[in-house]
Amino acid sequence: MAANETSFTLQVLTWFDIHGRRRLPWHANRAPYRIWVSEIMLQQTQVTTVIPYYERFIARFPDMSTLAHANIDEVLHLWTGLGYYARARNLHRAACLIVDEQRGVFPKELDQVQQLPGIGKSTAGAILAFAFGQRHAILDGNVKRVLTRYYRISGPPSERLIEKQLWQLAERNTPCTRIADYTQAIMDLGAMVCRRKQPTCPSCPLSVACLAHKHGDQEAYPTPRPRKVRPKKQTTMLMVRNRAGHVLLQRRPPSGIWGGLWSFPECQHPDLKHWCAQQLGIEIEVESPWRTIAHSFTHFDLNITPVPARLAATNDKIMEPDDSLWYNPRNPEMLGLAAPVKLLLDALENPL
Repeated sequence: MAANETSFTLQVLTWFDIHGRRRLPWHANRAPYRIWVSEIMLQQTQVTTVIPYYERFIARFPDMSTLAHANIDEVLHLWTGLGYYARARNLHRAACLIVDEQRGVFPKELDQVQQLPGIGKSTAGAILAFAFGQRHAILDGNVKRVLTRYYRISGPPSERLIEKQLWQLAERNTPCTRIADYTQAIMDLGAMVCRRKQPTCPSCPLSVACLAHKHGDQEAYPTPRPRKVRPKKQTTMLMVRNRAGHVLLQRRPPSGIWGGLWSFPECQHPDLKHWCAQQLGIEIEVESPWRTIAHSFTHFDLNITPVPARLAATNDKIMEPDDSLWYNPRNPEMLGLAAPVKLLLDALENPL
């Protein structure tokens, strides 16, 4: 072990008092609902990216009841571009559960919070620490990076034994006072100083006792998982416009990539006209494909070939219309759109 944990905690808090982020939007009002929304948005997403999304979201859904009674399309619309859309669906579903089962009161017990959709142990601990000052350790990606470097722990943090060791260290270093400050401090230190690449060790309060820094191999930690070849997938997005200039969109299934979002019809059939006639009941005139665009997900890369098309007749009724609509880009509805779909819709309206 390196220096004792009391020294670790004190040094982190001293650094935070000078350099930490103390005026984030969700610090102004530590109501459990607002802390919860911020922590869900911050999962796998940087603070600077989250801030404008959080502010728009809270302006529209200022409390639990407003969110629970909102249409999921509007919730997803405000999430458009933030990614990991299951977070938004889980947030909305959890709000409904809290309103229905808890009379709109956010739970205060760790196990109850973890039972809500989309909340794991670390997120639950952070919410309770910030909202209620409860002492709970956290172990997000930033904290894992700080601990694995400080103690020079080898092995991927996702491995069960390594993760168990990190939880023990996180628990040991969590103080009994200034819980919210420490929780923010350890995340800030990982995000701002102990960065994944090019950590600024000279400005780190822990550098003197950090074992990885002493050995000069801090960027080797955390140990990466064995790299796998990322599969590449292909799809064709059919951008059909009617005579009014409205664009055909379909709602995706509730699970899977872009679950519940609206997207262009996707087709793997080589004859797009035949596919549209058979699957959608419309006749189209296909135009020249656009340049393929690449989009990366957590576990694979997707190459999208956008193909513009126009209706060949005035009839624009779609077979099985419940999950289809004609989207007016000049007067857009509040719909959840995946980032590539939003990009392509903008390009249809404003071609280069």
